[in-house]
Amino acid sequence: MSFDSLNLNPALVQALAAAGYTEPTPVQAQAIPAALTGFDLMVSAPTGTGKTAAFVLPALQRLALAPVKNGRGPRVLVLTPTRELAVQVTDAVDKYCKFLRHMRTGTILGGMPYPKQRRLLEQSLDVLVATPGRLIDFIDQGKVDFSRLELLVLDEADRMLDMGFIEPVKRIAAKTPGNRQTMLFSATLDGNIAKLGRELLRDPKLIAVTAPKEQHENILQRLHYVDDGSHKHRLLDHVLRSEECNAQSIVFTATKHGADRLADKLFHAGHEAAALHGNMNQSQRNRTLARLRSGAVKVLVATDVAARGIDVASISHVFNYDLPKVAEDYVHRIGRTGRAGATGTAISFASSEDVRQLKQIEHYIGRTIERWSVPGFEAKNPIRSDGGSGKRTGRPGPGARRGAPPARDARGRGGFRSDNNRRSAGGSR
Repeated sequence: MSFDSLNLNPALVQALAAAGYTEPTPVQAQAIPAALTGFDLMVSAPTGTGKTAAFVLPALQRLALAPVKNGRGPRVLVLTPTRELAVQVTDAVDKYCKFLRHMRTGTILGGMPYPKQRRLLEQSLDVLVATPGRLIDFIDQGKVDFSRLELLVLDEADRMLDMGFIEPVKRIAAKTPGNRQTMLFSATLDGNIAKLGRELLRDPKLIAVTAPKEQHENILQRLHYVDDGSHKHRLLDHVLRSEECNAQSIVFTATKHGADRLADKLFHAGHEAAALHGNMNQSQRNRTLARLRSGAVKVLVATDVAARGIDVASISHVFNYDLPKVAEDYVHRIGRTGRAGATGTAISFASSEDVRQLKQIEHYIGRTIERWSVPGFEAKNPIRSDGGSGKRTGRPGPGARRGAPPARDARGRGGFRSDNNRRSAGGSR
């Protein structure tokens, strides 16, 4: 199937071709035709499957037609849980509408000056991308006009639920016309997300692409046991200096303060590291992301919320320095690497305090994460959450062939080995 076969506006197909896209992903192939017929949609789509284009393209197709009503305010509203994702969606809109005339887009998000955003809302907009909190501020001030809104998109609705944005989302939806088209995208469509869909959508068409546990076959997933925080930090420092980490990495921590502390420690140890979290203002976040994309930052230490929506093709490694509290977040985290068909590596650290989280993650993804160790950095008391060492399930990593010598880092130290290979202390599998 090609984008030509989806009956998209030729200007959109031209923009897709200019961006190097010729064939729709599964979620695009299913969602775009349904959206073009006017259906409300509830779409389950894992990260990295092209869901942004799945709603941006039909939205732009609609906007290529004359508006139903003239006036100020947006014709399309996209709500996102984070500022980074809002910027990413705005960039996608700008990329795909480059050959359409007179498209006006705007972004409303926290951490930016109010006056400029207030002036934006006084104009006629085609697409408005917003985070719920800041948009509610303007609604309370009477500054938002939704009278000509035709399409409402809820992007990553599951994350908005986790962040406590569902009530603001309901308030925003209540201010929009009842005859609008609504599209909801989420990693899952059960529980509270299903309830939200029943409240806000009209006879929605349900679309589900491949489940998260079936994704990421191009990502080598491995687990290293650690004894304590000091051991974990020394192991991270060692792996970051190894030959395999010659690109860029994201290191996930559980807290904002933890991200700052770890980024500082890595920076003072000689790594080009920086933190990204919700306590930073938008200018700081923008500068950090710009440095990441330019390659000036090699190691980004981030929290789950801050890293949501980051799409940098040069990320080769993701580290779960702290295991996520929610199993689904493991899938979102490791999806930051292995983008656009590339290969990637996801490395998790676990201590005896992480047994329950580890079991939940492995149950969710339907596989045992392979246990690895680094000669000289082995845990003194490795946990055995599954009754034994993990069964090898991913593709081989550097030096991971049977009988191959251990990988070496830049300092000549021994590299990594799988705990499945018990033939020798220094061997790797």
